Amino acid sequence: MASLDPRVAMVAGETSGDLLSGLLLGGLKARWPGLSSCGIGGPRMAEHGFEAWWPYQKLAVHGFNMEVLRRFREIWTIRRDLGDRLLADRPDVFVGVDAPDFNLGLEARLKAEGIKTVHFVSPSIWAWRGGRIHKIHRSVDHILCLFPFEPKLYHDHGIAATFVGHPLADTIPLEVPRAQARASLGLDEQTPVVAILPGSRRGEVLHNTPAFLQTVALLSRQRPDLRFVLPVVPGLRDMVEPMVREHAPDAPLTLLDGRSHEALAACDVTLIASGTATLEAALFKRPMVIAYKISGLSWQIMKRMAYLPWVGLPNILLSDSVVPERLQDEANPAQLAADVLAWLDQPARAASVQQRFLELHHQLKQDTARAASDAIAQVLETR
Repeated sequence: MASLDPRVAMVAGETSGDLLSGLLLGGLKARWPGLSSCGIGGPRMAEHGFEAWWPYQKLAVHGFNMEVLRRFREIWTIRRDLGDRLLADRPDVFVGVDAPDFNLGLEARLKAEGIKTVHFVSPSIWAWRGGRIHKIHRSVDHILCLFPFEPKLYHDHGIAATFVGHPLADTIPLEVPRAQARASLGLDEQTPVVAILPGSRRGEVLHNTPAFLQTVALLSRQRPDLRFVLPVVPGLRDMVEPMVREHAPDAPLTLLDGRSHEALAACDVTLIASGTATLEAALFKRPMVIAYKISGLSWQIMKRMAYLPWVGLPNILLSDSVVPERLQDEANPAQLAADVLAWLDQPARAASVQQRFLELHHQLKQDTARAASDAIAQVLETR
């Protein structure tokens, strides 16, 4: 039988993983008030008593470029040392949250030594790197899936999996608090607002932000009435501020310390980097332009490994090109500005996509914290 107060080890590898982990820990603590947790994480996890042996920023890398090669030894050492520590002081269960390149290898080692392993957020085997399914089979006792089509893919390969919905769908309100968000950010009701979200990792900020800010400058010249907000991840303002001075010094742009959800709730449209943030934007029912730039080498590798015609989660989940995606050379200021203005100038189109996003929100709203803790409880019972 599972103990009344299980000990859970967790690893989150970036800002979105810390957010998901915090939501999961909230559900686990509601089920087991005496639960203890440790591993690699961030401030959202710390709110639930998580003991971070390393901060999640140690694992955050971007693409397949030299950044990964430079950081490889450091990250490999962290994984080895974490594995040693967990095998010496065995938790009841290990939960790897996303970060599959780090977590799957660690999970394989722990599972081979008899520690139960759960992976929260299915690796995107349906989008690229499908051969990873065999490594997942060796590494994971149970997969917690955010999207309804994923469990069957695992069941077909003999891997236990549960659709638990997406925790963001539980926390983001079905009805967007636009007026409240605008008041909080000092924006009036009538001003058209564009939210700029170039990414949460240093590599993403480095590659995406210049083009995003050049787009801001161009839009500001074309539509002087527009206002812009750019949420900055804690610790990255030192990168962003010089870019603003270089690329959009005169634009009516406000840098926010975090507050990305308020920015999305307040805006009329968002220019946004591909990733979990695009799902957040969809749950806030916001028309968006998805853009992404990575190194040339990373781009060539990803093109060869991709299975789907889309990279943005809203398009993937709806199996349709509902929002534009501009990658690499297409992510240029002229194209991005035209895409943003198209949303602002076509209210019927914007309303249509907002309705589709509302339907998606209902589908993903499954009380994820409870569903995930139920699945983890079943894993604990099999120890």
